[in-house]
Amino acid sequence: MADGALHTERLILRPPAAQDLPWLREHMNTEAVMRHLGGVRPADAVAESLADDIAAFGSGGHQRWTVWLGDGVTRVGRVGLFHLRAQAAPPQLQGQREIGWTFAESHWGKGYATEAAQAAIAYAFGALALPVLWSQTSDSNEGSTRMMQRLGFTRRREFDYVDPDYPPADNPTTVWSMDLPA
Repeated sequence: MADGALHTERLILRPPAAQDLPWLREHMNTEAVMRHLGGVRPADAVAESLADDIAAFGSGGHQRWTVWLGDGVTRVGRVGLFHLRAQAAPPQLQGQREIGWTFAESHWGKGYATEAAQAAIAYAFGALALPVLWSQTSDSNEGSTRMMQRLGFTRRREFDYVDPDYPPADNPTTVWSMDLPA
């Protein structure tokens, strides 16, 4: 991973780049994709978030890869490893590493999110040597809930919390974890 990229059978996970911005605005900042993530954001907020992702990736902060098909031409989504910072989250979760993903609607249902998440999980437990990895969603996000189960995450109800940054339909935030494989 000298260039920061991860590779799977069908995908390339590349570090974020300024050239991703038009694609992010057109394919990722949509009602469908952002439905459980607080809704569509203003164009300047999307640009600011991408700039933050680029700076963080290069400085050892959070890592959010842009996911491409193996052809190296077609972007399909994003997957990342973050430091959990939701102010409403229980103190035990603050600063812990979590995984998250978003994929363009035209690429849903093809297994790309699972494949990309598996690569990020392997990186988290391998290169980063994390003892545990967290993930969050809500019961309203059935797709992400099923994916967490498919990936092997365990529901941690004792950490679920209400996040005032999200509407009542997307609360409570459900918390999941995965321990370093034995």
